[in-house]
Amino acid sequence: MKGNAAREAVEQYFELWSRKDYKGSRAYLADDLNFKGPFDTFQRADDLIAALSRLGPIVKDIRMRKIFSEDRNVCVVYDMETSKVGEIVTIAEIFEVGSSGKITAIMAFFDPRPFVALFG
Repeated sequence: MKGNAAREAVEQYFELWSRKDYKGSRAYLADDLNFKGPFDTFQRADDLIAALSRLGPIVKDIRMRKIFSEDRNVCVVYDMETSKVGEIVTIAEIFEVGSSGKITAIMAFFDPRPFVALFG
C-alpha cells in the first residue's frame, strides 16, 4: 500500500471503535474479516461489530499506548478500562489490511482472566 494507508485505515477504525461508533468503524472492515481473540473467533465483520456493541456498555475508556506499522500490517497496543472488570486490561491487536484498504484480519492478545467472571 502506498505510504501509510494501512496504518491510517487502522487508526480511523480504532478512533471510531473506541468512541463506540460501531457503524462508522464497520466501514473500515472487509465483509469477510477474520478475527481471532482469547474468547471469540469470527469470519464476518458484522459478527465482530455485534460483539463490540455488546461489550460497549461496560467500557469506560480506551487509551492507545502505541501503534506500529509495516507495509499492510499494523499493531495497536491499548489499555481498556471497564466498569465491571475492576482493572485496566492491556490489549495488543495485530491488523492486516488488504489491497482494498479495508481491514481483513485482526488478532487480539490479552490476559482473559479479568473477563472470565463476565463472559466465562
